[in-house]
Order: sequence, then structure tokens, then C-alpha cells
Amino acid sequence: MNWKNEDVRQEVAKLLSEPVPFSTKEMCAKMLSLIDLTTLDGTDTFERVDKLCQKAKDYGTAAVCVYPFYASRVKQNLKGTDIRTACVAGGFPASQLPLKTKLFEIEQTLKDGADEIDMVISQGAFLEGDYKRVGDEVRAIKELCGEAHLKVILETGNLPTPDDVEKASCLAIDNGADFIKTSTGKTAVSATTEAFYVMLRVIERYAAQGRVVGIKPAGGISTVEGAIPYFVLVYRILGEKWMNPNLFRIGASRLADALYTASR
Repeated sequence: MNWKNEDVRQEVAKLLSEPVPFSTKEMCAKMLSLIDLTTLDGTDTFERVDKLCQKAKDYGTAAVCVYPFYASRVKQNLKGTDIRTACVAGGFPASQLPLKTKLFEIEQTLKDGADEIDMVISQGAFLEGDYKRVGDEVRAIKELCGEAHLKVILETGNLPTPDDVEKASCLAIDNGADFIKTSTGKTAVSATTEAFYVMLRVIERYAAQGRVVGIKPAGGISTVEGAIPYFVLVYRILGEKWMNPNLFRIGASRLADALYTASR
């Protein structure tokens, strides 16, 4: 589409300058219900995961997102609730594994109880222009996931231009993504409103053709002030239809506490 960085910045600023029919308290309460409450640290323990699941139940978040090792633990903790078990899998966060290894990890994670898989595109292949490999991997993983939701992480901070963000979004959607997601939170640049805007415009275009896809900003969103712009952009571009956990998630850990406090 030949996106220009300055044009994207100006359009984002314009959309965010317009008032929305929600109070800050209302937005915070809504966003809390959209959170994928996340812990993805090398120091994660069963105790930490148990506490996270209890927080998810106390706060009423959409999902708990963890490494595959903890899938069955989360599933058991969340039994009897509507909170979903999400896992990063398929060589997270670098995605530098052979496809057969990615598929094996994801298959085991699904067997252990994951309702949702968050995978990362093969960024090296994308940057080399090997779009077929990128798309083929997404398609193979979605076929394995079946009814389980597949969130495809674009790692937008590593994509040089808005056109690259658009291309990666289309590759993910064309090959079966249920959600497209900005970032792993493991890179120098994570979610930005500019990349998110381009992703929203891509989803808007597919929606006009009857293909409905969800969206998830993640990485570095830790304050109410930092989260509200993402909420507003979804509302402005996609409308209230997207303001539910089936189509809009926010990946976060510290943010949940801030939203809970601000929504009281």
C-alpha cells in the first residue's frame, strides 16, 4: 500500500485526539476483561503460575498465558471458569526451529490443555523475502491447532516498514490466523500504536470481505495511560463488535493491577 511513516503517525494522532463515549473507569473495566494475564520468565515456578491463575480469577481476565511446561497446571487451576489457557509455543520467542519441531511442541502443548497457541512468524524467512515459508508454517500450525485459537505474533518491532507490517499481517490471516499479535515482549521495540494501526486497517479490509480476525497488542504495555490508545484505536477503526475477548486481547502482566485499581 506504500504506507508512509509520517502519514501513519498523523492518522494515529488524529484518531486518538477524538473523544470516545467511555469514561476512563469504563475503559479500564473493559480492558481488564480482555487481558491475557502473562508470565514468560525463565524464573517462572509453579507457585508463580498458581498465583497468576488466582489473580486471573479474581480479576476476571480473558486468559492466562504461560510457557508450555505450565499448560496442564494452568488448565487445572482454571477448571470451572471461562478463563482460557494460552501458551506460547513453536519455538517462542525467536521461532528459529525446524517446522517439525515446532509442530511437535505445539501438539504436546495442546494435549496438555492449551486452548490457545501464540506462535511467532519466522522473522528471518520474512526478512529474506521467503514469504512462502512464513505462510506455509502458519498454515501447518493452524491445521494442527484445529478449533484451538491461533494467535500469530508478527514481532512488529523487527519489521522495518509499515508495508512489512501489512505484508506480515496478510500472510498470517491468509494462512489461518485467528488473531494477529504485535510482539513477544522480548525485543528492544515491542508494541507501538503505529504498527497496531496498520494491523487494524488490514483487519478492517478483511472484515469487509467477510473474514473476521482478532487482534492483540502485547509487549511493554504496563500502564493505564499506555493501554488506552490501543483500546481507542480498536474502537475507532473496528467498532464495538471487536470489544470482546473473542476478537480483542491485550497481552500484559503488570497492567492488570493498574486496570483493576482504576476500574474500582
